[in-house]
Amino acid sequence: MVDLTFELNDGTTCTYPVGTTLGAIAADFQEEDQSPIVAALVDYQIHDLHYVPQTNSYLQFIDLSSEDGVRFYARSLSFVLIRAATELFPDCRIRIEHSLSKGLYGEIDFADGRSLTQQDLQLISSRMEEIIAADEPIIKTTIPLTEAIELFQKAGQLDKVRLFKYRKGPNVHIYRLGDYNDYFYGYLVPSTGYLQKFELRYYLPGFILRYPAKEEPGVIPPYREQRKLAKIFYEFEKWAKILEVNDVGTLNNRIAARRGAELIRIAEALQEKKIAQIADQIAAERERIRVILIAGPSSSGKTTFAQRLMVQLRVNGLKPVAVSIDDYFIDRAKTPLGPDGLPDYECLEAINVALFNEHLTALINGLPVTLPYYNFQKGISEWRDSFLQISPDQPIIIEGIHGLNNRLTATIPKSHKFRIYCSALTQLNIDNHNRLPTTDNRILRRIVRDNQFRGHDAKQTIGMWPMVRRGEEANIFPFQEEADVMFNSALIYELAVLKHYAEPLLSAISDDCPEYPEAKRLLKFLSYFLPLEDKEIPLNSILREFIGCSCFC
Repeated sequence: MVDLTFELNDGTTCTYPVGTTLGAIAADFQEEDQSPIVAALVDYQIHDLHYVPQTNSYLQFIDLSSEDGVRFYARSLSFVLIRAATELFPDCRIRIEHSLSKGLYGEIDFADGRSLTQQDLQLISSRMEEIIAADEPIIKTTIPLTEAIELFQKAGQLDKVRLFKYRKGPNVHIYRLGDYNDYFYGYLVPSTGYLQKFELRYYLPGFILRYPAKEEPGVIPPYREQRKLAKIFYEFEKWAKILEVNDVGTLNNRIAARRGAELIRIAEALQEKKIAQIADQIAAERERIRVILIAGPSSSGKTTFAQRLMVQLRVNGLKPVAVSIDDYFIDRAKTPLGPDGLPDYECLEAINVALFNEHLTALINGLPVTLPYYNFQKGISEWRDSFLQISPDQPIIIEGIHGLNNRLTATIPKSHKFRIYCSALTQLNIDNHNRLPTTDNRILRRIVRDNQFRGHDAKQTIGMWPMVRRGEEANIFPFQEEADVMFNSALIYELAVLKHYAEPLLSAISDDCPEYPEAKRLLKFLSYFLPLEDKEIPLNSILREFIGCSCFC
């Protein structure tokens, strides 16, 4: 029998007979104290462990220390939960809705209309443990699209019927666990025995399914309540009901029926109403609030949100002024270095916090201040000739990643600050069992914007994204619950618009580079959406910040 040679990412090689599965190869490299290997990269193509390589290849194992590995694990664990719940409660309907508290929040609807109880969840958790202990195989099969539609029609899973209505291609991959069949966006682990660690927590009116994170793949992370984040997701869910768009299938139905323009108008009006409400809240306390801080992760639309908030504050009789944190960067030569040895511009120490606080205090006290200007080409701080002086009816708006960190404005009393967390927190999911990650929404926004306005191709943006995410995890997410209000910048129609811009950029990434697997995954993700034209999108829309023609540029 002919042997195949595999080059590993550490530079070593190994040989195996033709016909050997990735699972069999991974078993030889799985150390006892290592997080489980759940998939592998073969020549920059991600494959599950059932895959049989046919040629000499580059091989890199994927475990829970990577984003892809955690996705495999969480998706497979959701499958076990759904199987366990439907066994115990045959007429129930499970919805996996969004991420929350280092896990997945979901709800269970019962045929008799009753609510989920703690006892129900304990039964489901115990059954999941039994299924995992039995190490049951998770089997992938490929069936004709028409057969898949019939299968889910009979099972009453109309969300999948809607989804497949617009699917291209003749076949669909279906996963089976015991007697239960389901469809998932992405690969699963080979068997339930890979899923040893999980926690099922009751969270009224639903549950949170928790699992290891890539930072510590061997343990369930400590639980941290995220009440404000949960509230904003619930608000978006209510908006979805107003818009009558519950999943990608219903969105596609609206677009196919030529009702996309109507959807855009209502979605934009809802968002404008929310911005107006935030402005009203600030105006009601105009004597107390002197500083408005806006923070959020990359590609959340913070810049456009800040501009629209300023307009609404003017409607309320206020005259806000903007101060840029970027102008307070310390000289590039003095910037602290990150773990990679490169300047870390996203850490708080990269900002002259003392000078920033000195200037804010002076402005609030009505004193004139000469503001610095950061010359990004030279990497040094310079000074303008003009000065800024404000009156009591002029709140200071500050937009930047550290806005929710009290250390940034340590000398300003908390009573004088109003903190806003802005992020794209979409509640629109692919179907009831396949959620739409908010990070996917944001990276697609950034890919389009970087190409439109910064001259970057999708390969560059994807390559930088892990560094961006590390900065968010360190400097933004730990402080999001400190916000006085959260603003959700996601628009329920936007992925259908971004599809037109992003697909050609992603398709240009060749299959011989490290960014290809992510590009392929995002293309698969976008394939679920029908395209929607952008001509009806207003010029002050947050989406215009990414696709162009914004009236604020």
